[in-house]
Amino acid sequence: MIIPNFKYSREELDLKQKDIAEMFNVHFTTVSGWETGKDTIPIERLVDYANRFHYSLDYLFGLTRHNENYLPLTLDLEVIAKNLRYIRKKNNYTQDQLAKKMNTTQASYSHYENATNMIPTVFLYNLTKIYKPFSIDALLGRKKQ
Repeated sequence: MIIPNFKYSREELDLKQKDIAEMFNVHFTTVSGWETGKDTIPIERLVDYANRFHYSLDYLFGLTRHNENYLPLTLDLEVIAKNLRYIRKKNNYTQDQLAKKMNTTQASYSHYENATNMIPTVFLYNLTKIYKPFSIDALLGRKKQ
């Protein structure tokens, strides 16, 4: 899965893959994998990157054309779970229906709505294909400045 504006934002900051690798204590080939879609950047690292360099997640995911100013985000399972339940019900999906659209099981999906597990980056991306309009920043509880 490619985060469309991740590489572009790194280049805009005049950073090398090596710089991002050192920041996250990973090998530069891992960063290369994130940029090419060979590997998926964990949401915790993507949020850290967005916070550190003042990018909205919606911009990094390519959901918006322009970066917006957001306050730093601390991931909170309870907030994410509440927002996942709200948006699912607002769109008249059952957990089972949504899980099938996301190519997972209802039991796995329920862990995200019950604040048991952090939702993976790829599932966040899949939600952008299911819900229109959709904001990853809003789902994760990120506030605008």
